[in-house]
Amino acid sequence: MDPDVGRTAAAPPPPAARPDRWTSRPVTLLLAVAAGAGLWAAFPDVDAWPLAFVAVGLLYAALRRDGRRAAAWNALVGFVAMLTFWLPHIWWANFATDTVPWLALSILQACFGAVLGVLWTWARRLPPLRLRGAGRPGGSTTVRAWGRAVAHAGAFAVVLVAVEQWRAEVPFGGFPWGRLAWTMVDAPTGRAAWLGGTTLVSLLVAFAGTLGALALAQAVVAWRTRAARPRDRRPLTVAAGLVAVGALAVLAPAALPLPAGSAAAPVATAELDTTVVDAGTATHEADGPVLLAGAVQGNVAEPGLGSFANRAEVLNNHLEGTAVLADRGEDLDVVLWPENGSDLDPQEAPEVATALDEAATAVGAPILVGAQEYPDTGGRYNVSLLWQAGRGVTDRYAKQHPAPFGEYIPLRSFVRVFSDQVDRVTNDMLPGAEPAVVELPRDDGTTVPMATIICFEIAYDEIVRDAVVRGAEVLVVPTNNASFGYTAESTQQLAMTRMQAMTTGRAAVQISTVGVSGVVTPDGTLVARTELFTADQLVAALPLRTTLTPAVQAGYWPGWVVGGLAVALVVAGAATAARERRSRAR
Repeated sequence: MDPDVGRTAAAPPPPAARPDRWTSRPVTLLLAVAAGAGLWAAFPDVDAWPLAFVAVGLLYAALRRDGRRAAAWNALVGFVAMLTFWLPHIWWANFATDTVPWLALSILQACFGAVLGVLWTWARRLPPLRLRGAGRPGGSTTVRAWGRAVAHAGAFAVVLVAVEQWRAEVPFGGFPWGRLAWTMVDAPTGRAAWLGGTTLVSLLVAFAGTLGALALAQAVVAWRTRAARPRDRRPLTVAAGLVAVGALAVLAPAALPLPAGSAAAPVATAELDTTVVDAGTATHEADGPVLLAGAVQGNVAEPGLGSFANRAEVLNNHLEGTAVLADRGEDLDVVLWPENGSDLDPQEAPEVATALDEAATAVGAPILVGAQEYPDTGGRYNVSLLWQAGRGVTDRYAKQHPAPFGEYIPLRSFVRVFSDQVDRVTNDMLPGAEPAVVELPRDDGTTVPMATIICFEIAYDEIVRDAVVRGAEVLVVPTNNASFGYTAESTQQLAMTRMQAMTTGRAAVQISTVGVSGVVTPDGTLVARTELFTADQLVAALPLRTTLTPAVQAGYWPGWVVGGLAVALVVAGAATAARERRSRAR
C-alpha cells in the first residue's frame, strides 16, 4: 500500500527510492504470510470469498519494495506468500500420496509467486505506472493521481493473472488449481465468467483487490496529514474514486444476462431419494425434451489409498445404486457413474458386461461407466464408456489430460531419487486423443452430445470449451475422490464445475464415487449436493443448451491478450530501468 500516491513532487524519483517501514523486510514477509493465509480461506471449505480481494491487496503491499536488489527480495516474498497458500490448499495431496509429493507440488506452484515478484518489480518501473510524484498542484492533481493509481492497479492485475495463466499451462500441461476465479462462484464477480471466462474473473478480482489496497493507502495519507493540511481533500477524494472503481469491478458482473430462467429451488440431501432436481429447465433450448439423468454415488468402504483394494467392491456398490434408481420408476435417458465407477473393465470381464447389461435393462437407460482400459501396447486409459444393454460400448471418451505424478510419472528415474512414492504409479496413464464428447442416443431417435470432463480436467478451460464448441449441450463431470479422504479436494472441484457451468452456459452434474457430487444450473447455482463418503443416488432434469457464450466464442484470446500485455509491460519497464541506470552512471 503506497501512502505517496497523492503527494506532490517536482519529478519522478529513480526506482531506487528509499523504502519506508511498510516495505521493510520483516513487514513484507508478514504481509506475504497474511496474503497466503487469506487466499487459502477464500477457497472451499472455508469459502470466505471476500478474502480473495483482501489477499490480493496484501500481496500487492508485500511486493512494494524497490531498489537495485528489489527483484530478488520480491521473488522471495512472492514465494513465501504462495507457499503459505499452497501448503494448506492442496493438503489433500499429502493425504492421497505422501509428504514429499505434497511438498514438491506446493513448492513448484509457489515458484510462480516468485516469478510474479520479479516481473512486477520490473513492470512497475514504467514511468506511467509510478505512483510517487503522480500529481502536481493544480486543478488536475486529483484526477491525475486517481488515473495513475487505476493504471497501476490494472497493470498489477494483468501481470498477476498472466502468471496465473502460465501456471495453468506449464510444466507438464500446467496445474490450474488455485486460480482466483474459483473463489468467486458465489460472488457477483463470478458471473463475469459468462463474458470472459476464468481469465476475466481472476482479472477483476486482482484489479479490485489492488484498488482496495491503494484506496487504504490514500486514507492513511489523509490521516497522517490531517493536522498539517486540514483542507487538503485530495487523498480522500482519490480513495473514494478508487473504491468506486473497485466496487464496479466487483458488482457490475451481476447485471450480465446469464441463462437463469426461473429460479430453481435447492434440494436438500435428505430429499434426493424422492425428488427430481430441477437444474434450470426453464433455460432449455434444444429440440426435444430436457435430459432426465440419474446419477449414482456408490461409495467405498475405506477412504484413502485402500479404497479400491477389494476386487469388484466399487462396481457392486454402483450396481446396487443403479438398482435403487430403477426402483424409482423414472423414465431416465441416462445413468451417470463416476470415474472408476467400475474397478473392472467390462470390455475384458464378461461377468461385468453381463451385470451392466442387466442394470441398464432394469433402469431402462444407457449407463455412462467410468473404467480403465489396458491396451496390449502398454499403459492404460482412463475412460468413460457409454454402455447400452445388449450392445455394450457405443461411445467412449478417454481422459486427455492425465494428472502428472498422480496418474503418470514424468522423469520417473530422476524423481525416484527424491521419493520412492513414484513407484505407487506402476502403470502410466496414456492421454486420449479425442474431444470430451459422448453422443447419447434417445428413444425418440435424437442424439444428445454430452461433455464428459473427467475429474481434474474440469480445471482446464480449453478441454471444457472445446467440448462445448463441438456441440456438447450439458456438462458431465465423473470424478473419483476416494483417495482424498475428508479433505477439501472434492468441494474445490465442485466450485470449478460451477464456474465452468457459468462460463459455458451449460447445466452440469458432478458425480463422484464418494462425494461431493452436485447438480448445477447454467448460471452456476448449486441446486443439489451430496456429502462425503455416503451412498447416494439422484435424478436431475437437465436443460439442453446450444447457445455459445461470449467466453466460449472468445476461446484462447482472453489469456493471450493478458499474457501479451504482461510481457509488454515487463519488457518496457525493464528497458526503462536499464536506460535510467545508464543515464545515472554517466
